Amino acid sequence: MNSSRRHFLNTVNALGTGALLGLAPAIHAQTRPVLKAGDQKGGLRALLEAADGLKGLAYDIQWTEFPAAAPLAEALNAGAVDSGPIGDAPAIFALAAGTRIKLIGVNRSDPYGTAVLVRPDSPLKTAADLKGRRIGTNRGSIGHFVTLKALASAGLRPEDADIRFLPPADAKLALTNGSVDAWATWEPYTAMAETSGHARVLVSGRGLWSGLSYLAATESALASKRAVLGDFLQRVARAQAWSYQHVPEFSATLARIIGIPPEAARLQFERRKTQWQPIDAEVVAVQQQTADFYLKSGLLKQRLEVAGTFERLAVG
Repeated sequence: MNSSRRHFLNTVNALGTGALLGLAPAIHAQTRPVLKAGDQKGGLRALLEAADGLKGLAYDIQWTEFPAAAPLAEALNAGAVDSGPIGDAPAIFALAAGTRIKLIGVNRSDPYGTAVLVRPDSPLKTAADLKGRRIGTNRGSIGHFVTLKALASAGLRPEDADIRFLPPADAKLALTNGSVDAWATWEPYTAMAETSGHARVLVSGRGLWSGLSYLAATESALASKRAVLGDFLQRVARAQAWSYQHVPEFSATLARIIGIPPEAARLQFERRKTQWQPIDAEVVAVQQQTADFYLKSGLLKQRLEVAGTFERLAVG
């Protein structure tokens, strides 16, 4: 375990333990706090349940699953959820739209599975072949971001392709029936499409996307449930470390919990190599680069200074 990751795990461990000691009297004095946790398919709930990471909670968790980051961001904006996992690009869209959230935890994954997919028999071979083609993806998603990056890598502009905004289930169907030529998506959808034989990767996210994703929390939740959020982040980091020490068990449990084939669950899990890490200057700089790319692409109206969107939870 490298020193920065060890420091991060020690920090969140101290945060969770110390902060919740201060929370204990309040818990005995009144009803237990409730964390309204948003999630995405194959996300934090599956990880925590597989790692048996929800034992001894001093609060209750009310889970809501979303098919993609965009509706999760809308729920955060409405206060329907307190916290949830969100990719770097969707976070920028949400923040630029005025959603009052902070990024309180960060992880980095191998970006291969955030990719542009085509049917196995598609004549498309490279990113340059996307010119004039119909591409289905979620607006503001990391799939959308990788679409734009893939086009740019081939010297193409966003308007050189016909980008159609569809949620994952609709985009998958559209690719299957030929309504779109390509589908830009993320894990576990990429692994599911590959292992089922319905699609192949045309352009992977390697070299195009940072692989950064976040745990976001509303400003109101940070004000009223800071200790709870700190404990939750601690548990997620511990569960992630456990998962890569128990790959066969975790993959099988993940497949059962989220209802996908075991081979797809293992493929997407093993190649992601997700690690939670500290919020540092490099993370902030890379996030700024993503925001600046969206500005250059015309998807933001003004520059977003990302430094103020991060919240480093203090050690209790």
